[in-house]
Amino acid sequence: MLKKTFLLSLFILLCSCGYEATHSKKNLDIFNFSIDKLDFIGNRDVNLKIKERLNSYVLSKESKSFSLSISSTAQKTILAKNTSGDPTSFKSTIVVNVSVLIENKFKNNLQIIENFNYNNNDNKFDLKKYEIEIINSLAETVTDKLIFKLSNIQ
Repeated sequence: MLKKTFLLSLFILLCSCGYEATHSKKNLDIFNFSIDKLDFIGNRDVNLKIKERLNSYVLSKESKSFSLSISSTAQKTILAKNTSGDPTSFKSTIVVNVSVLIENKFKNNLQIIENFNYNNNDNKFDLKKYEIEIINSLAETVTDKLIFKLSNIQ
């Protein structure tokens, strides 16, 4: 009986905690801007992830409206090697440069850099899947920072 009461109270507390996704459609009013035009240059995977996250701002019509030109690069560098010369750790870096235009006039230039260090894996298939997950995660972080910076531009 005590166990059931505990589980029921835990369930009620977790359901009513008030969690909402930051970038949900309901919370678009917090970020009072919209995007008229998106142009992408550079790494295709990073650009697709950024475009996916920014699409909800393209549809909205706010008083502040931006045109964005986004240039992205993704690099993988070797941080350390073992005695036989094989790499043991890597660093993935994403650099995103954003030119912000308001009514076809240059307003601001933003640069966002994110990186992540990780160890090598003997299974190359698993390593490649992990690297794709890292790139996607870094692109999401860059997009979150970009949205925050765009909401603060006057």
